Amino acid sequence: MLRVCPSCGRKNRLPADRLTAQARCGACKTTLSPLAEPIDADPQLFEDVVRHSPVPILVDFWAPWCGPCRMAAPEVAAVAAETAGRALVLKVDTDRYPELAARYGVRGIPNFVVLRGGHTVHQQAGVVGRAQMRKWLEG
Repeated sequence: MLRVCPSCGRKNRLPADRLTAQARCGACKTTLSPLAEPIDADPQLFEDVVRHSPVPILVDFWAPWCGPCRMAAPEVAAVAAETAGRALVLKVDTDRYPELAARYGVRGIPNFVVLRGGHTVHQQAGVVGRAQMRKWLEG
């Protein structure tokens, strides 16, 4: 995955297993803090993160036209910020990647899936607050 250095603007490639750790910019050596925002995932990035992540992953299956998904988006972003370094948050657009949604049996959105070690440990459709999402990740 590419991360942009906040100091020099250089793009840095980080492997999926290093997204929750501090890294350094290859150009200016500025510390890159653990990822603190949701990742828009395509199937390839999704597979890479799920396969190599050492931490739990919250997956938000959503679509741009979905009102409840737009309502949940700030909560999802807050969870990503609050759990930086301890969890990852992926967002999967079900219109663009219906095969990922089908693999997890997503029939209604928003739909949240928590993965640990590549396995589903929780799944729930509907809007929920950030406290509930954190509880899923920590449980």
